Amino acid sequence: MTNNQLLLEAIALKKCVTLVYNNVLMKLAPHVLYSKHNAVFTDAVILEKHGLAGHNKKLGAFHLSGLNELQLTDQPFEIDALFKPAAEKYAGVTLFMVSADAG
Repeated sequence: MTNNQLLLEAIALKKCVTLVYNNVLMKLAPHVLYSKHNAVFTDAVILEKHGLAGHNKKLGAFHLSGLNELQLTDQPFEIDALFKPAAEKYAGVTLFMVSADAG
């Protein structure tokens, strides 16, 4: 399964993913897949870095080409208030977005 397919599944089912990004092990809750400058990105809430839960939740943008060892987990997530689906950055470039109706 490609990273794109795995992220589509994670977003559709609202399941967390684990991965290595810039040599850092992370657990993310991916909320959207979109294109920017002819590349694909995901915006996701960072739940863990280096195996430790973060004290301050943050919504990060991740270039798909930098995602390594991507794996779907069984851990569900709720849509986070940090995620703003109507944000201008997603207008006309959204490939797939988490839905309040999903899972």
